[in-house]
Amino acid sequence: MKPERDWLLRLAPRGEVALDRAASAAPTVAQTVAHVGEGPTRWAIEVGHDLATTIIREIPAFGGGDGPFETLRMGTESSTMRSLVLLAFPDAALVPITEEALEGDREFVRRNIALDKVLRGIRFGHAGMAHAFLVGCETLVDTARLADEMKAVSEDLFRFIDSFADAMVLEYLAERDRWVTSAAAARDETVRRILSEEPVDVRAASGVLGYELDRHHVAVTLWTEPGAPAGTSELQRVAVDVLHRRGATSTLVVPVGSSGLWAWGAVPRPEAPATAIERAASVRVACGLPGRGVDGFRRSHHEAVLAERLSRLAGDRAAWLTDYADVAAVALLAADLTRAGEFVRRELAGLGAPTDQAAVLRETLLHYLDAERSLATVSAELHVARGTVNYRIKRAEELLGREVGRRRFELHAALLLARLLGDVVLRSEP
Repeated sequence: MKPERDWLLRLAPRGEVALDRAASAAPTVAQTVAHVGEGPTRWAIEVGHDLATTIIREIPAFGGGDGPFETLRMGTESSTMRSLVLLAFPDAALVPITEEALEGDREFVRRNIALDKVLRGIRFGHAGMAHAFLVGCETLVDTARLADEMKAVSEDLFRFIDSFADAMVLEYLAERDRWVTSAAAARDETVRRILSEEPVDVRAASGVLGYELDRHHVAVTLWTEPGAPAGTSELQRVAVDVLHRRGATSTLVVPVGSSGLWAWGAVPRPEAPATAIERAASVRVACGLPGRGVDGFRRSHHEAVLAERLSRLAGDRAAWLTDYADVAAVALLAADLTRAGEFVRRELAGLGAPTDQAAVLRETLLHYLDAERSLATVSAELHVARGTVNYRIKRAEELLGREVGRRRFELHAALLLARLLGDVVLRSEP
């Protein structure tokens, strides 16, 4: 087969280039040699090396040692070979992109090199490759037809790189979907095994999760209110914000369906206080206590789940963010909700009536018990007269049918349950 551009067959490298030092696969090298000969193939190997060097200099993300360099060189070199063959033999049954370039593209995804950097690298590669071909053209083509030939080569290379870039983008997106799906599946399975108390290799699990397990952890669970518009991205934003304000230096986020999310944050000091955070519209949060290592990772999550259960039961009565530390006692008392309701109604008697008046009396009495029965303290906390507090306590005792000093522990527990869960424990099932 006669080449359309015979000058391409006279291309030669500047220095010594051995075919067996090529980064491309042996079939790609052999195919190029079969079409254009060894000299132009060695020229393409040299150009591919130069292009890889330039791209890494301009975009350091592609570098990182011999391995990343060879991966990039495999793509630039094989692409130069493919361009060379197609410029010489336009009718050759070859696609513009090589398998080596596609494999490099997939590696870029796995190394988390952003698509915009990949496209920028393609532009640098195109510019360098075009320059190399045009220098060869200027050297080997007769002056009379040089301008037309350079124009034609530039146009053909532009079409080549256009098809090449399209194929690279499609493969990048497909590989990213595959990678994200497989990585997410592996991450979810690892989290499931930890929470199920199955044995795990801590180092290997940390690698899969991208999150160090041998640290102190704080777990949170998040969910959206019924009918709320917040999606997974908003839940993730709130989770990371909450954890960072609790001192987390790294986070792990696991979506749970379309309206829920679990997350963990690694905290350097488990006693670090949380900074204030504004409420996120339509999002509810439950937090566990800090815990160390795999056991702490698991325990903090279970505590957050218990806090979430209480928050869901309490509905509008609960704060948008529920700390297990604040509701641990109630969580234990409400483990069996039916018996908890029976306990509350039995202990509170008439004080457990589901009315606004009874609710005011219960809240006053709870403050009274928390303040070690100090009328002055309760008066200041509730901003009411001391006499009003005294009246409410007397009225509460009438409804209880006993003095508040009797069965004080049981009374305090029942009041806590009633405050948080309201009708869930105050009303008996019909």
